[in-house]
Amino acid sequence: MPEYESTAGISFLTDFWQKQYLQEYIRDGGSKIKFVTGRPGSGKTHFLRLMTGLAKEENYKTVSFSAKDIWMHDFRDIYVEIISQCDIMDCLTAASRNVIREMGYDPAEIPEGMKFIDYLSQNGFGDPMTRREIRSVLRQIFLENPLLDNNFALACSMLTGSVLGYPILEEQNKELLLSWLRADRDVKLAQLRALGFYPAKITKYNARNMLRSLAEVIHMGGYSGLFLAIDDVEILISRTSLETVHYTKMKRDDTYESIRQLIDDIDSMHHIFFVYAFDRALIDNENAGLKSYQALWNRIQNEIVGERFNRFSDMVDLDRLAAQEYTPDIIVAISESLARQKQNTPVVPLDKKGAKALAAQSRNGSVGLAQQILNAMEVGNNG
Repeated sequence: MPEYESTAGISFLTDFWQKQYLQEYIRDGGSKIKFVTGRPGSGKTHFLRLMTGLAKEENYKTVSFSAKDIWMHDFRDIYVEIISQCDIMDCLTAASRNVIREMGYDPAEIPEGMKFIDYLSQNGFGDPMTRREIRSVLRQIFLENPLLDNNFALACSMLTGSVLGYPILEEQNKELLLSWLRADRDVKLAQLRALGFYPAKITKYNARNMLRSLAEVIHMGGYSGLFLAIDDVEILISRTSLETVHYTKMKRDDTYESIRQLIDDIDSMHHIFFVYAFDRALIDNENAGLKSYQALWNRIQNEIVGERFNRFSDMVDLDRLAAQEYTPDIIVAISESLARQKQNTPVVPLDKKGAKALAAQSRNGSVGLAQQILNAMEVGNNG
């Protein structure tokens, strides 16, 4: 798939998503799932990269991965990848500043590297009453938050206390709690019970609930929310033996069921934006694609309607977007951007005549317009 820096044409959608979702709906507490499709070479990976960059600019925690690298049939594996990319301690360190503010102090006044409890003691406020107040604020922020799983909340409360310096948490217990949050299979629940903590293992059955809690902690830390970009989902129907993962019918159906459950749960989540990207083959393949799992297909099929491209649609067809928005001028701009990035490769930017010819024939062929532009440049076919 071509990689290019230009936002020409695609900004019709990225600017809209930035305003409507990143700046408003998701930041204000909503959650959303979008599906991005198109022929190979239509620019799906480029689109995900652009949106991930915009999400970072809008102060989101961002997670990006390929379905070729992470098993999709067990949502626990997806959760593990998400939390590994999110840096939970960074979120809790940010949340600890909320505790400090709730206590009536300014986090900026605490010297770098000094724990809050040491700052209080240094200034004569490390008395038992103040320590009880720290516990009370931690309980209020985490344990009394209805959006957090109880076990997740307790683990985060204890870890945030370790950032503040009170209540004290030994390093080995800190690592134990972090290992549980990260769904480490080697964690012994008996060791957690010694901390007065009675959690269950994180599995595919409770991982979505843990993700909901993680998103809330991320937001508590001052972030706008969580943006997730999952590419190459067409791997579900791949038959090549060269791929790292290979899906049996059972695992493929489990993946479709996992996505179906996520769709059904999304309205109960907050500050989360999922984007799945895949080749059109995942829709067109009647036997193994999305249509083969009726419970999922029933939830997304109504999105594929209409002659004009709908920017609110949850099923985004980049081929339809290109046909509507990629004028000859935009095609020229994309080719010029590609040429700048391929200075050591003999490619020729398209002129207006070549761009018009390409626009006229772009609906045909097995690859998307973005790849067709690159192919035309490589052979110098600019009219």
